[in-house]
Amino acid sequence: MIASSHTPVSSHLTITHLDHTPASEITPAGEDVMAGLSQPQKTLPPRYFYDERGSQLFEQICSTPEYYPTRTEASILRKYAHDLAQRTGSCELVELGSGSSTKTRYILSAYDQLDAPFYYVPIDVSQEILVASAEQLLQDYPRLQVQGLVGTYEQAIAHLPESPVGARLVIFLGSTLGNFSAADCDRFFVELDNALNPGDYVLLGVDLQKPKEILEAAYNDAAGVTAAFNLNMLAHLNWRFGGDFDLNQFTHRALYNEAAGQMEMYLDSQRSQTVHLRDLDFTVNIAAGESLHTEISRKFNLDHLQADLQRHHLTPRQVWTDDQNWFGLVLCQR
Repeated sequence: MIASSHTPVSSHLTITHLDHTPASEITPAGEDVMAGLSQPQKTLPPRYFYDERGSQLFEQICSTPEYYPTRTEASILRKYAHDLAQRTGSCELVELGSGSSTKTRYILSAYDQLDAPFYYVPIDVSQEILVASAEQLLQDYPRLQVQGLVGTYEQAIAHLPESPVGARLVIFLGSTLGNFSAADCDRFFVELDNALNPGDYVLLGVDLQKPKEILEAAYNDAAGVTAAFNLNMLAHLNWRFGGDFDLNQFTHRALYNEAAGQMEMYLDSQRSQTVHLRDLDFTVNIAAGESLHTEISRKFNLDHLQADLQRHHLTPRQVWTDDQNWFGLVLCQR
């Protein structure tokens, strides 16, 4: 595995940084930002949402009354986690984008009851959140062994350590899959197919198609947390690349694109402005009313999704949904 450091925090917790990748895989820092801002429809890569502040804001979004996905997914996990554990048997649990691991506790509790080796590999870009959540989990699950990986999904999938128990369950909750374009989703499935061994499992949490008014309210919460999360991307770019985005000159906008079946988020420029990213030696002119496209969140049809998974050698084994069919958990097997 390629890593910059491998730090034992305690006898049950190790943190590994996935900072170094082979030269052939490296994209120079900021190239994706410059490329996005050079398009006719200016875009910013969603991965820049997640500095430490962005991760904290997303946790707050999940608690807003309008944002149904978190509580709905949690209700499904609470009801069916034991069924999940019985279906897979003992597995190393690998979670992409673990955050505070709040919903994962339903899964951990179910696997803890199997009376088998108990391993958890949380993956997140924020070391602070990773360590804090892992230390809390170790207090609540004394048998648990945690190997935290600090890095991106792509780094983690490409450099997963050997599973100490053989079988592995990769957990990808929160409908984060919906943030991928159709092409990126296919690429992600290919990466899973290449990284997993026959018999390994994947659990996907996906937001399902539903009325426009429910979706748009979820991304325009009354408290303005989603707006702050969207704007924080500019603050992250300022810090990371020596930028001078004025956050007060942009406003958050989120709408449902019914033809594409996806929510879309934008930052709208309130005036004509010129922004410099000093460390990239890059300047961009943004017109009054022009938008920066920051995120999509696709809403899935379960039949179509299962067909896509099957094409990538990820065979659907079970689907669980809530009573309203607003959200789904899909268990598939390599």
